[in-house]
Amino acid sequence: MIRPELRDALRRWREVLAGAALAVLGLWMTAGIDTARWLGFAVALGGGALAVAGLRLGRFRRGGEGPGIVSVDERRIAYMGPLTGGTAAVDGIRRLDLDPSARPDPAWVVTTRDGALHIPVTAKGADALYDAFAALPGIDTGRMLAELDKRDGAAVAIWEHPDEARARRRLPAH
Repeated sequence: MIRPELRDALRRWREVLAGAALAVLGLWMTAGIDTARWLGFAVALGGGALAVAGLRLGRFRRGGEGPGIVSVDERRIAYMGPLTGGTAAVDGIRRLDLDPSARPDPAWVVTTRDGALHIPVTAKGADALYDAFAALPGIDTGRMLAELDKRDGAAVAIWEHPDEARARRRLPAH
């Protein structure tokens, strides 16, 4: 039996652990004969890359115990919550915000021309949003993760569609 806290931590950081194990295996292989040495370098490099990618994804995961279920299928985000829900095409997203003051949990606010979809960061399957958001042109995933690590504050814009940003700059100031 594994304690639930340990199981959750292992699940959250599984790519990092797998990458570290591959890197160690690769480094061990470099001590062998010439052919295995080159293969070992490749395995170690691949393990390191997996660990780095896993660090970002692990920081994005928030447990999956919150309200609702998220699914991402063919560039379409669907959220089914206890009170609200909806869908949004990744290509139709105009703005992405993070609202740390939302209750019961902080929420992603995915804005399209049809309205806004509020998705708790702790919803089951919300970790699939990382790849969907990473596909937005010009998004700074490092900043997204930094904002997600903050615990309080007002809603913050994570990303805005380039056309929306250009239109906002063209509006005359009052």
